[in-house]
Amino acid sequence: MPETGQSVTEESTSVEHGSALQQGSILMSLAGLAFVGYGVVFLALNFLGSGFELGVSTLGGLTPAELNPAVAYYISHLHVATAAFIISTGIAITALSWYGVQERRRWAWATAIVAAVVALAIALPMHWTGGAFAHDWLTHLGPIYLATLVFVAGTIRSYQGMAES
Repeated sequence: MPETGQSVTEESTSVEHGSALQQGSILMSLAGLAFVGYGVVFLALNFLGSGFELGVSTLGGLTPAELNPAVAYYISHLHVATAAFIISTGIAITALSWYGVQERRRWAWATAIVAAVVALAIALPMHWTGGAFAHDWLTHLGPIYLATLVFVAGTIRSYQGMAES
């Protein structure tokens, strides 16, 4: 407890409207929401679409219906799990950015960055190896790269705002 008698959660500073800190935290939050949206699309395509990821229509020319049913179900299982982690990471990034970063909480800023970097650093390199399945690069990776650029812009802008305080 701080000496003022307030709890840590009660002790917040208001962020100036239109400030670099607010602009940055909004951009970071929007990127988090974009990650959530990407995960929701990922999940929906599993059940309502092609059965594969965004930008993937077949695997080696085969649709999910033409695959071994056990393999098709396993792919579906992995898609649902992956979508869950994309969505949950996006929720965490959004909440950390909207609430923590706007309150100048450096731990929230750093945690949002670590969450995004870990997710992207593990998931994205796999797309540049092998070439084992064909996919439309723009629709498959474009939304994530766009969200990542927005997130990076937000982290830079919010850092500038924290440095000014």
